[in-house]
Amino acid sequence: MKKTLFVHTAVALAVAAPLLAQAESQLVNGTGTAAANLDLRVVIPRVLFLGVGTGSDTPLATNGAIDALTFDYSTNPLDVGTGAAAGSITNTGPAPAGATIPVRVFGNNGQVTVTSSNPAVLTNGTDTIPFTELSVSSNNAAFAAPTFGGGTSLPTLAGRVTNQTANWTYSYANNTTPAFGTYEGRVTYTATMP
Repeated sequence: MKKTLFVHTAVALAVAAPLLAQAESQLVNGTGTAAANLDLRVVIPRVLFLGVGTGSDTPLATNGAIDALTFDYSTNPLDVGTGAAAGSITNTGPAPAGATIPVRVFGNNGQVTVTSSNPAVLTNGTDTIPFTELSVSSNNAAFAAPTFGGGTSLPTLAGRVTNQTANWTYSYANNTTPAFGTYEGRVTYTATMP
């Protein structure tokens, strides 16, 4: 008997459970109006995105590709140290080509700050080229390129949302005459948001 009563009670609760989760209702007998409320919600996640080169093409997703920009004097070696442009400038990322790299920043919780960090020199074994020989500029005043060595950029925002794209163009001053070789260094851009 107890088992049967328990089973009947469990079945009754299971059948009634969906009724407990229903929206508000009001029953009026006779004249008058009935009212019922419904709460609506929209959930917007906190998002911070920074894409440089290939990563700027993704639709706010992580992309692990690191592009490489090369200033190559193989075709004009006598111009090394004269301030002349490299005979060839290539990058492994998306268009635009040459020394111009596409970038994008998106954040939805206030002012985004983009900073750069890099070593003091580009290295080729023990030989070096100072990072001060390199510079970068932006085609969008609303998203300036941070200078090397800890520079910062404050992209323009609308309300509390930042959504800016730009093309950053890099240049090599070519004011020193280093020994032959391939000199490498990496700049890391970091976006922060409150």
